[in-house]
Amino acid sequence: MNIASIKTLPGRYCNSLTEYSRFVTREVFIGDVPMGGNNPIRIQSMTTTDTMDTIGTVEQSIRMIEAGCEYVRITAPSIKEAQNLAEIKKQLRARGYTAPLVADIHFTPNAAEVAARIVEKVRVNPGNYADKKKFDQIDYTDVEYQGELERIYQKFAPLVKICKEYGTAMRIGTNHGSLSDRIMSRYGDTPQGMVESAMEFMRICETLNYYNLVISMKSSNPQVMVQAYRLLVETMVAEGMNYPLHLGVTEAGDGEDGRIKSAVGIGTLLEDGLGDTVRVSLTEEPEAEAPVAIALVNRYALRESESPKVRKSESLEVRGHKKVSPPMGGGDLEGAGFQRRPTYEANAFIGGHMVPRVVIDLSNKNLKDPAVLNDAGYLYAPLLDKYNMADQSVDFVYLGDSLPSFNFPGNLKQLYKYATWLKLADKTMCHPVFNLKEFIKAENRSSALNLVRLKHADLNSDDFGALPFDQSLIFVLETDELHGMADQRSFFFKMEEMGLDVPVIIKRDYSFESESPKVRKSESLELQSNQKVSPTGGDLEGADTMLQLNAATDLGALLVDGFGDGIWIDAPEVQTKVITSTAFGILQATRSRISKTEYISCPSCGRTLFDLMETTQMIRSRTSHLKGLKIGIMGCIVNGPGEMADADYGYVGSGPGKVTLYRGKEAVKKNIASANALNELIEIIKDDGNWIETSSL
Repeated sequence: MNIASIKTLPGRYCNSLTEYSRFVTREVFIGDVPMGGNNPIRIQSMTTTDTMDTIGTVEQSIRMIEAGCEYVRITAPSIKEAQNLAEIKKQLRARGYTAPLVADIHFTPNAAEVAARIVEKVRVNPGNYADKKKFDQIDYTDVEYQGELERIYQKFAPLVKICKEYGTAMRIGTNHGSLSDRIMSRYGDTPQGMVESAMEFMRICETLNYYNLVISMKSSNPQVMVQAYRLLVETMVAEGMNYPLHLGVTEAGDGEDGRIKSAVGIGTLLEDGLGDTVRVSLTEEPEAEAPVAIALVNRYALRESESPKVRKSESLEVRGHKKVSPPMGGGDLEGAGFQRRPTYEANAFIGGHMVPRVVIDLSNKNLKDPAVLNDAGYLYAPLLDKYNMADQSVDFVYLGDSLPSFNFPGNLKQLYKYATWLKLADKTMCHPVFNLKEFIKAENRSSALNLVRLKHADLNSDDFGALPFDQSLIFVLETDELHGMADQRSFFFKMEEMGLDVPVIIKRDYSFESESPKVRKSESLELQSNQKVSPTGGDLEGADTMLQLNAATDLGALLVDGFGDGIWIDAPEVQTKVITSTAFGILQATRSRISKTEYISCPSCGRTLFDLMETTQMIRSRTSHLKGLKIGIMGCIVNGPGEMADADYGYVGSGPGKVTLYRGKEAVKKNIASANALNELIEIIKDDGNWIETSSL
């Protein structure tokens, strides 16, 4: 899948690329919790219980609501589950819980039509509501394709009419993994296909004068997800629509990986003012999802959106809609391929076609003990007096003015403040870090790499104009702006205007104890009720998770658009090993640098045919050493086969106690006993020559 740069084609998807401005959508009424318009960004999740287990579903829904969910989604795979939503709703209301319920529908229009009479909202998947998926390539004439749209209208219109009659809202939710054969044949496996899949259903709704819609574009690949939402907004505005956006990265996984992957996708869009509700999809208990979503959303609670005067003067009336706020000078889209910003390759190490590099600050650590490098990925063996490199080993360590009393690994570059670097007797693998004035005045510079710290505003300074440029120069881009991502992105735009191809390391500083009151308040974990929550679902490592979420948003939003030749995260309250893992996790999630096995693991739901959390951990325990492989773990067939197109291998529930194994999107072993499934999967990997024995590592 090729993803686009935001810069090179006309077509705008957000109000501003340089300041925070929320894209205003129409207000949609979902029970007594409206979405869109000027309402807060809403939080939601989905139950994992069997919908026929009324008590279990009610109890889990209550835990989700108390964790911060404003909407509760429940699967309704058949008419009996749809009917039981009435009893679930009745018991929740009797216990004082009024959060709107959402029925999740796949394959079964009859269940949707029942549920729409009971709950406040239904979610339909346009990929399987009226179509089937067999991975067939079908050549349609225009007349034949129009006939298919007529067929879909006949299948879908009854649900729309019921929703109109009962005042029920609807989410049209496209999943990258379940695009129909019809869409795949017409548009390919592309963001455009995802958008058109939803637009076909949205146009039907509008012909029936039904506008109570919410739209989503989900993928397990954050790059695909971001591109699809951007293209959706551009397409909606072109057709006079402004429906609320439900944001989510599907099958994000669990733990640190799931949080970082979610933040890269969701956070990138929130940074540009897109999004009216968020669901973080983790392979964990659903009540663990809401605090993560809240932490992502609350960063924007106090940021200035566009002024009411601008909204009023720039708005326009369109059919059936209230006000549409068109993007003003916003982001551009391109339908071709992902483009990394072109730079020169400095010292055959950074920039150009090299993977983004990772910098870690060890200047305040104990530099008398070689074990200090363990957390940076260089594992010291005292008996052998040697280092072993882990898969996630950093490329630079910043030492400032501190000097180590032991020998560093021969392939690890050391960074020093310029004045200290000058005094080093042996400068091998050692490089200076300057400010602008120091670099201009310096008589001695490194012949290999010279790092210069600067901010966006420095581009307009006399000092910048006096810089001596050569291909040893690397910029370290910093920011102290509240909307730091946009500030740093503006730097890259300006660099492009100036025709500068200098490699750039993006640096972000985080402090969770000593932030200014303005930043602390806007980035706190307080709900509107001022109740404190933990983004980790209950653990006490709040700073670790806040770092993962904030850094993945700030750095990931730049990396997915091809900006950055390295990243440098500084967080004094967070352990070095967490910073290292976070940095590599962000590069993995943005597909910029692969350092470990990737698990495309869906959140559980009532359709799941095995314990996803237990199974994911079991598979991880035996395959986590297979660096670069992508393994999909799906609880049922809804997204399983399609998502295998983005995975190398797949483990998909196909029936009680049964699993189907995939190579890519091809099912190679069907309905095998779950007790043997992991061993069978490993045999497939071995047969393909992709297995590595742990003893050889």
